[in-house]
Amino acid sequence: MTEVPEHLLKRAQAARDRAAGGDADTSTAAADASATADDGPKIPPHLLERSKSARQQADSGAAVATAAPAGGGAVATAAPPPVASGPGGHTQRLLTVVKSGSIQDVKLKPMDKVHVWPHLLIVEFGAALACLTFTLIFSIFVNAPLLELANFNETPNPSKAPWYFLGLQELLTMFHPMVAGVTIPGIGIFLLILAPYIDRNPSNKPEDRKFGISLMTVHLMFWAVLVMIGSFFRGPGFNFIFPWADGLFFEL
Repeated sequence: MTEVPEHLLKRAQAARDRAAGGDADTSTAAADASATADDGPKIPPHLLERSKSARQQADSGAAVATAAPAGGGAVATAAPPPVASGPGGHTQRLLTVVKSGSIQDVKLKPMDKVHVWPHLLIVEFGAALACLTFTLIFSIFVNAPLLELANFNETPNPSKAPWYFLGLQELLTMFHPMVAGVTIPGIGIFLLILAPYIDRNPSNKPEDRKFGISLMTVHLMFWAVLVMIGSFFRGPGFNFIFPWADGLFFEL
C-alpha cells in the first residue's frame, strides 16, 4: 500500500482543525511551515502570502450587514472581490519582452505592382502630350495630301475606302455582304472578348502566354494582309493588279 507523505497528512489535519473551529491561520501556517521544513521549499513565498491573504478575506465574510436607521431592516452590501496581487503589490506581471523581429517582418519586400494613379496615368498623360506635340509640329511643316475640290459628277477611279476600311472592302470582293460585313468581323470581335476569360494566366512573360499571343497575332496578320492587298494590289475598278507591272494605285 502506498504511504501518504507526511506533509499531506499534516495539511489534512490542519484543514480538519479549521473546520472544527480552530484557528485557521495558525494551523495552516504551522502545516505549511512543517511541510517546507520537511520537504524543502516547493512553493514560492509570495504565492503562500497571496493564498493566505485570500483565505483571510474569504473567512471574514463576503457581505457586511448594515443596519437601516428607520426601518429596522438590514441592507447587505457586497464586499469587493479579492484582488490578486503579484510580487511587490503589482496586479499585472510582465511575462517576457518579445522583440518585434521575431513575430513580424519589419523589412519592406519589393513589389512588382504599382498603383494606377499616379504612376500609370502620369506616364500615359506624358505620352499623349508627346504625340500631340509631334503631330502639331509635323502639321506646321508638312501639308496634308489633299486633292482638288470634289466633283459630284465624276467619281475617281479607283474609288477606295480609307486604309482602315480596306480590309472590309477586300472581304466584300470575296464574300456576300452579310458574311463580309457582319459575320466574319463579329466572330473576330467575339473571340477577342472571350480571350481574357479563356487565358487566365497572370504571367507577363511571352513564353507563358502562348494562347493570347497566338490569337492576337492571327487577328493582326489577317487584317494586315487584307489592308495591304486592298492598298497595293487593287487598281482601277478595284481589280487585282501587280503594282510592279501596272503601277501603284494608292494615295494617303
